[in-house]
Amino acid sequence: MVRVGVIGLQGDVGEHIEASKRALENLGISGEVIWLRKPRQLEGISAIIIPGGESTTISRLMVKNGLLEPVRKLGEEGIPIMGTCAGLIMLSKEVIGATPEQRFLELLDVKVNRNAYGRQVDSFEAPIKLAFSDEPFPGVFIRAPRIVELLSERVKPIAWLGDRVVGVEQGNLIGLEFHPELTEDTRVHEYFLKKAL
Repeated sequence: MVRVGVIGLQGDVGEHIEASKRALENLGISGEVIWLRKPRQLEGISAIIIPGGESTTISRLMVKNGLLEPVRKLGEEGIPIMGTCAGLIMLSKEVIGATPEQRFLELLDVKVNRNAYGRQVDSFEAPIKLAFSDEPFPGVFIRAPRIVELLSERVKPIAWLGDRVVGVEQGNLIGLEFHPELTEDTRVHEYFLKKAL
């Protein structure tokens, strides 16, 4: 049985839980999706999602709750991890605009610019092209980070806004600027959760 953990310290946790449940159902996979807050909940986990929210807060709470190092270790061991918006920041090797106290997982070979799209009022929706589907995906961008550089050949673009990369994949890792959980479309979650099989 697939066991998916959504790191539930801050951000749009409930939406990711619901999207993951729908994705598992659409794939015909037996599984459970849990609200992940403590290191002991990582036992037997098949996949981890780091949601959007406020990256400074998520970073601080992951350290405080003892999750940062265990999640990094699981990522290094090949457990699938998807980070959306602030979750992408948490996964990234390099972060422009980080505060001095912020700590990151540093698993994904990308450089991102935190809050590159500006304030909340600068949020927008636009169709995204996916590498694994012919139909456009409804991209929701909310105070999103921007992927400014791919730091190794291991990183493969999987989502584009026009000709700009807004989503990447590196083996067991997926990082997205946008919020797939804020749509009814579960294709991104399905693509991610297949990694856990």
